[in-house]
Amino acid sequence: MSIIENVVDTEQYLIKDEPYYEPVGQELALYESAYEVRMPMMIKGPTGCGKSRFIEYMAWKLGKPLITVACNEDMTASDLVGRFLLDKDGTKWQDGPLTTAARIGAICYLDEIVEARQDTTVVIHPLTDHRRSLPLDKKGELVQAHPDFQLVISYNPGYQSLMKDLKQSTKQRFGGLYFDYPEEKIEINIVSRESGVDAETAEKLVHIAQRARNLKGHGLDEGISTRLLVYSGQLIAKGVSPLEACSMTMVTPLTDDPDMRDTLNASIETFFG
Repeated sequence: MSIIENVVDTEQYLIKDEPYYEPVGQELALYESAYEVRMPMMIKGPTGCGKSRFIEYMAWKLGKPLITVACNEDMTASDLVGRFLLDKDGTKWQDGPLTTAARIGAICYLDEIVEARQDTTVVIHPLTDHRRSLPLDKKGELVQAHPDFQLVISYNPGYQSLMKDLKQSTKQRFGGLYFDYPEEKIEINIVSRESGVDAETAEKLVHIAQRARNLKGHGLDEGISTRLLVYSGQLIAKGVSPLEACSMTMVTPLTDDPDMRDTLNASIETFFG
């Protein structure tokens, strides 16, 4: 039986162009310090507040490859680590994204880690302590992580439950940064810059979001994210009426409750009616 090794092109994982990111505190310096000691990092915060963009920006700033995995409940350990594949040339071992990142010295970003099964996430443990290694049991190989390798996970604490939470044995392997929606002036800048609308329109969108965020836990599972504000702005910039753009991006995706839809639409009409 022949075993063919796969060769990785590291360049494909480098971020060539600077991602737009607006700092909201000391998170840049704190993350750089964590990376200097290759501390595994946990990024926590609500949906659409900029967690993934922050990691992309830091990978670009540090000049390191970034491999992102969108975690889900069907993801197995083999999806992260790798598996044997059969093709016309024989048996081929295919590294998973975690193994690839460990080999080439990339930042491996596991997005929404709590969506993965706990029996899957335990495979990251040897990479998050002094061992910095990854056993490939099926292949009989122990991968020692590249000196530049770092593991980063993220999740939204608002969706935690007893069934979807990290074990303490996993949590206590990471340093952490908490993200929230930016303060008003910064969020207005982000929405205007990302969507192309003027500052006055961006300010109205942010004010609508602030009102809606006060409804979290009182009819809404989650407030309106910065991402949705950018979507609204993009539609408005393309000539869609503000009322229709906001309804399409900030009402319909968030709720199916008629009373809550009326409440959100009334808030939109206050600013754009």
